[in-house]
Amino acid sequence: MVETDEFGGFSKDTFKFLKDLENNNKKEWFEEHRETYEEKVLQPSLSFIVEMGERLSSIAPDIVAIPKTDKSIFRIYKDIRFSKDKTPYKTHIGIFFWEGKRKKLENPGFYLQLNKNSIFVAGGLYIFPKDLLKSYRDAVVDPKKGSELRRIIKKITRNGLYKVGDTHYKKVPRGYDPKHPNAELLLYNGIHAFCEVPLPKVIYSSDFREYCYKIFKDYSPLHAWVRSYMK
Repeated sequence: MVETDEFGGFSKDTFKFLKDLENNNKKEWFEEHRETYEEKVLQPSLSFIVEMGERLSSIAPDIVAIPKTDKSIFRIYKDIRFSKDKTPYKTHIGIFFWEGKRKKLENPGFYLQLNKNSIFVAGGLYIFPKDLLKSYRDAVVDPKKGSELRRIIKKITRNGLYKVGDTHYKKVPRGYDPKHPNAELLLYNGIHAFCEVPLPKVIYSSDFREYCYKIFKDYSPLHAWVRSYMK
């Protein structure tokens, strides 16, 4: 584990960098401003990962929080091999905490994305691995497990801010009843709770950790449901 400073919040320079990068998405510009990236973006992100990982262990005991690039913080470099957009850098910062023994993105977890003007906070599993999709569908139509999932979704979304999604398929998969009460959930290829809000003032202080933790805790019943049935 790398040595990190105590998390004191992000700064206005963090988001200025993201805005400037969007307008100067070139290797030459990035290299000229690499020090700003490392000090104002990367370092506070790594500190956040360490402290949030410790905090999340109270609701997800096996949570993985690794303060390294390509671990809990996604690379800022884009994979442009198969993309029409050849700009080399992402203009947001992605941070992910996961729980499970599969490859990182095959596990349910908690995600924070820093954009230039907003944050996106999510929890659950974005895309099911192919070998787990049937297990999810069988759980959805199971009387007990499916009812539990409906209760969880209702509780999470009742504040009007959080949403749960998302539909991917146009038709209910073969072998499942299209009239089942949970038929819409059979159209999902992943299930996660999420919200996007403008940059909160608290993001500039250490209290941002607790701000995010509260949201993650609100999502935790969905995370736990996925974790229980998607082994």
